[in-house]
Amino acid sequence: MKKIKKRSACPISFSLDFLGDKWTLLIVRDILLNNKNTFGEFFQSAEGIATNVLTDRLKMLETEGFIMKYPVPGKARVAYCLAERGIALIPIIMEMAIWGVSENNTEIKKELTAALKNDKEAVLSGLAKKHLAIYEQRKESRIEPDQVNV
Repeated sequence: MKKIKKRSACPISFSLDFLGDKWTLLIVRDILLNNKNTFGEFFQSAEGIATNVLTDRLKMLETEGFIMKYPVPGKARVAYCLAERGIALIPIIMEMAIWGVSENNTEIKKELTAALKNDKEAVLSGLAKKHLAIYEQRKESRIEPDQVNV
């Protein structure tokens, strides 16, 4: 698992210690914006993450409290949702998305981009409420880290 080492007292450095690689942020993005929640769904993302890297980042995100693992009802597999610490990343992820759209001139998530430009606070609040409700619902069936392998 990716080891998190605090390199300095700088808050930006501290943030990058957790979120400084693209795979970590893309997993959070997929949960937040693409309704993906299983290993297979993350693996199928367009960026092409390797299975060993995906396993490592899921374990790190879970251990550090950004995501929570829960059993998929009626199936012999697990899924992930954002935990409270991951939900706190929503404004950061959305600011990165806004910047990416402006710099890349992309048409991806056009409706979301328009809504963010129109009323960012309402969109952020709505996303946070949605994912907090999912987290609260799944918390009862939570699988503790290392209880089940990915």
